[in-house]
Order: sequence, then structure tokens, then C-alpha cells
Amino acid sequence: MDNTIAAPPAPRNEPPLEFAPASPERLGLSRALEALSRGPTDVPARIDDRAVVEGESRGEQRVPHRHEQLAARFPLLGDAAVGSAIDGALRAHRAWAAARWEDRAAIFLRAADLATGRRRFLLDAATMLGQGKTVFQAEIDAVCEMADFWRIQVPLLARILADQPPGSPHEWTRMDYRPLEGFVLAVSPFNFTAIAGNLSTAPLLLGNVVVWKPGSDAVLAAHFVHEILREAGLPPGVLQFVPATGETVARSALHHPALAGVHFTGSTDTFRGIWKQVGENVDRYRSFPRLVGETGGKGFVFAFPDADPDALRVALIRGAYEYQGQKCSAASRAYLPKSLWDRLRPRLVEEIQSIPMGDVEDLRNFMGAVINRQAFERLRDRIERARTDPAVSIVAGGQTDGRVGWFVRPTLIRTSDPKHALMQEELFGPVLTLFVYDDHSEEDALELCAGTSPYALTGAVFGADRRRLRLAEDRLRWSAGNFYLNDKPTGAVVGRQPFGGGRASGTNDKGGSLLNLLRRAGARTIKENLSPPTEWSYPHMRTE
Repeated sequence: MDNTIAAPPAPRNEPPLEFAPASPERLGLSRALEALSRGPTDVPARIDDRAVVEGESRGEQRVPHRHEQLAARFPLLGDAAVGSAIDGALRAHRAWAAARWEDRAAIFLRAADLATGRRRFLLDAATMLGQGKTVFQAEIDAVCEMADFWRIQVPLLARILADQPPGSPHEWTRMDYRPLEGFVLAVSPFNFTAIAGNLSTAPLLLGNVVVWKPGSDAVLAAHFVHEILREAGLPPGVLQFVPATGETVARSALHHPALAGVHFTGSTDTFRGIWKQVGENVDRYRSFPRLVGETGGKGFVFAFPDADPDALRVALIRGAYEYQGQKCSAASRAYLPKSLWDRLRPRLVEEIQSIPMGDVEDLRNFMGAVINRQAFERLRDRIERARTDPAVSIVAGGQTDGRVGWFVRPTLIRTSDPKHALMQEELFGPVLTLFVYDDHSEEDALELCAGTSPYALTGAVFGADRRRLRLAEDRLRWSAGNFYLNDKPTGAVVGRQPFGGGRASGTNDKGGSLLNLLRRAGARTIKENLSPPTEWSYPHMRTE
């Protein structure tokens, strides 16, 4: 075995393709969409290197914008199969933990090249068809962000391993960054293919083994992510792919003595439930599980009177309505001064009303459908309640249509009550609620923004005066883990804006950063005495 101290490739962010008419990427995407649309993809579970096609029941993933069409069919595993996956991961632990870090890293670098190379259009098409993303949203997620996670975390790992205690005469102390003892449970959401890929693989980079439960409405893209990793050389057993219900996975994984950690993105209530179960089972675990969660959000946009109305308008539209508002970072509440609102309103309303929406395979559309029937009905009912609420008025949008796809028009609601439920609750859809404040009460409005919502994930402030921007930065310090000045509150880039929030938004461990990777390492300090003492007594004990 060589003793090279390897320097990994310099990281870079993958640039998105434009998919302009008649471009090669447009043709490649069209072919991938056509292939996936021929029929539902039968997705197997993967236990060790074995494809499992039968479960206790069958799951289906439907095309959101054409809900009569199936995108994928897959087995929903039962307790015994999930237990077998956990056992298989634990069997793979020793060899994977002992592998050289360069060998583990090379797998993810190869996977990144596959994702941005010949597998690119497949990932785009699966994310568009299965999760209802436009081509731009699919490209920046399933390809660019996915590759960024895999490439940028390799040099981060090298930095961790190189962080060693200082030397001193006659002794050498080293830090051994071990994987956790046991398995990590990864639970991923429907809305970001890249988040699913990172939740399941970031622990692997440090030598952990993972049992991965993908979101039921994102199984198609998750399947192809797993296939890319296998093609890149990921050994059998270290990443178990287990589509199952949340209840089944919880029974098997959260009660297992070898649970070493949870890597989660999803709803706040679900993560609280996981935390409670871990607490109830803490006496049975071999070690204290590391819980990492990114949960809900109620992203805010706060504007001062001197904000650029054009920049603010674009940020509100893109921040609230891209991917149908199905981002935990989405702009969901806004605080605008009256003088600016009066100038902004006509054009903002006009542009919201004119947003093209429909089948995302028509690349002229800016928006598609929400993910499933449950989301559609929840949003439809919330909008209908707003129609009869004296404290709110629908300024734009408000229409829904579930005949062909789960379509909810981009909706803007104004409230006279800054503490209204619509300013506090996460809706996870294309609904933005705004409160108009008096121009001379901006400090009071900042206090409302800081204290109204239980979430603290993303927020944006618009203005020109540096004193005001600094005031907002100070007053809103704990209100957002990702804070933006004169930019929308969405679109964090791996390696440039590490993502995560506090309060009800999660543990703020910043995916794609050193903070997150360190949560998956169990450090061991090794001290070697180069000149050990040969007498047990100390000089102060002598009599002369």
C-alpha cells in the first residue's frame, strides 16, 4: 500500500445548461423524457446488492402535472426486509470503515462526473416527470447541486483529516476521525433530488454505512441516484435503498441498538416524532445517536422604503413561486412599507397573473403542479378559507384545478393582522402572504418579522441604506440560518451558502459544510509518548 498524502481535485460549482431551442441538451432531454414516459419504471429496493421487487404492498409515484400517469412503481418493504437491510449495512461496516479515504472519495467524484455527463438528462427527466420540476429547477437541483455536494465535500473531508493537534517535545498526538459505530438512517424528502443524494451519501464519505428511506413521491429520481453510485463503484451493502412507509422504518431503525445517527429532511412534526422516539429508546442504544435535521420554514422578505422595486418584485415572484413554492426556503411571508407597496402592486399583480403554468415538459412554463392530491387539497382548502376571512384579501391568483394535474395558481394574499396564521404556518405551496406596514414604523415591523414565526430557516432584506441593512441584520440575527441582502431567500449554492436553520427549522448543521460532515465522525485522540518515564516518583517528593 502506498503512503501518499493525496490532494483532491480543486472543487468547482457545476454550471447549469440553458436548454435553448435546438440545443444539443434540449434534444438529449427530449429523448430522456420520451423514454421515461413510455411506461412506469419498476423500481426495486436494494438490500446488499440484491434487487427486491416484492414488498408487503406496492407503492406508486404519479406524474403531478398528469396525475393519471404513473411515473414509477415500487415495493413498500415490511419490517423483516428493513431489518435485513440494517443487518446488511452492519455487515458492511468494518470493510467500508477501513477503506482509505481516497478510495471512498473517488467513488463520489466519479458519480459526480456521471451525473454531469451521460446520466445528466436522465436525472433531469426523472426529476421533471416524477417531482414536477421545470427543466431549470431540475437542472440546478438533480444535476448541479448533486454534483456540487459530491465534489465539494471531498476537499472538506481532506481538511478535516488534516486538522491535527499541535506537536510537543517527546510526544506525538494524532486525531483519528472514525465513522460512527453502527448505521445512519437517512430519510429524504420529495422536493430535492440533490438533498436526497446528499443525505444518503455524506455519511458514507466518512466511512459510515447508511439505510436510506427515499420520499415516496421521489422514488424514481432516487433510484437513478442509487444506480449512479453503484455504477461509480459503491460497494454492496454500504447504502441500503429501502422504500417503505415511515412507520415501518421507524419500528425497525429507531428501535435498533446500533442506530448511530439520523440524517433527515422533511416536516418539523415528523422530525420531532423521530426525536421523541429516539429519546424513548435511548437506553437501548450502544451510543447516543447523532440527530441532524433540516425541517420546515416560513421564509420572509422584508423591504425598506428605499428598496429597488424591480429587484424586489423579481425576488418575490421567484422566491415564492419557483417549483410551486415547494421549498422549505420559499418566500412565504413579506413585510412591505406602504409607500413601496403602492408603487409595486400594479406590476407585481399583473406579472403574477401572467405566470405561465402547466405541463413542465413544455419548457415555456414557469410553474408546474404541486406534488400530489394531499398537497393540492390542503392548499385549495386553505385558499378557500382565506376568501371568507375578514383579516385577509386575495390580491392575485387563488384558482385551483385538479382535473388533469394538481395545479394551484400562484397566489398573493394581503393581511391586516401581522400575527395571522398565514404569517406563521408553513404552507409549502405557491402562496405568499404580505403585511403592509407604516413607513415610519420599520423597527416595529422588524420586531414582528423576528418574532412571529416559529421557523428560522431563510429570510431576505431589501434596501439601499447600509445603516438600515445593518439594523435588519442585527434584529433578525436568530430569525434565519440563511440570510440574504437584496436577493431572494432561495437558491443557496453548495460551498458558497451552506444551508440550514434553527428554531423549528432544524439543527442548523449546514449540509455540504464542515459542520455537517463533522456530525458523522467519532473522533479518537491517539497520544504516543516518544520518551516514556522510567520512574514513578516526581521531583517535588525528594527531601534534598
